Amino acid sequence: MYKVLRPISILAGCAIMLMVTACNGIFDDIYDKAPTTTINNGQLLVNASSWKHWYYVDFDSLQAFIEHKDTAGLLKAQTHFTGYTIPMGLTSGSGDGQTGLYIYWFDVFGKGISVNEKRDFKATDVQPEPKSWSIAFHRNNVRTNGGAVLETNYTSLKEVPNNSTAFLGATFHEDEWSENEVWVDQSQMGKSLIGCQGIKLNKVLSSWLKIEIPPMPPKFTMNNHVFVVRLRNRKYVALQLENYISPEGTKCWLTINYKYLY
Repeated sequence: MYKVLRPISILAGCAIMLMVTACNGIFDDIYDKAPTTTINNGQLLVNASSWKHWYYVDFDSLQAFIEHKDTAGLLKAQTHFTGYTIPMGLTSGSGDGQTGLYIYWFDVFGKGISVNEKRDFKATDVQPEPKSWSIAFHRNNVRTNGGAVLETNYTSLKEVPNNSTAFLGATFHEDEWSENEVWVDQSQMGKSLIGCQGIKLNKVLSSWLKIEIPPMPPKFTMNNHVFVVRLRNRKYVALQLENYISPEGTKCWLTINYKYLY
């Protein structure tokens, strides 16, 4: 029988004013570098540390490599991900009034980033994405492609029932609109202002990595519970965040365990 927890609210972020001078080293886009850590079967290694990109995973493609016993293809698919740039402007028209960059002020040096206010809005193009994908990552933000997520109390994939029918009747949570969690634009950090992408997120799955400010530097808290994702095609995948730091110390470099449920 599955065990369910209430979703944990999460706000994305990184240090603001005190870390401005250090951001070049912390947030460099190094997603093209080959991984320097060992990856095992049933794992993903996603460098999601960039502020400016989303990275997409297609579980159907991964399964196809397994079925065709294409070990080399599977390894590449588990470790190499194309960054899809977050739009910063509108190329044509006036937009739909919702899709865009939201400028938020965060109370970094007061009560913390949970206290924030909308200050401005700039219309942008919609987020580009591949033709086929299941979930996407941006730092500690995660979204699904029409899926839904259940958090369990399991702390190992070995504990998770292999049959997805074990989760029938459970409450799965769909993605929700967000205006202040996907931090994109650092240009006004000195004023505690951050440009955030307006987009739907899965706040349950995103809760596996929580970032708190204060303290300074930010505090990262990892939730190692297993999450069950019900994909849009009604297939199920169990996911667990095993690590969020690269061997070089880069945060939001995600090692993710996964398991198909049948």
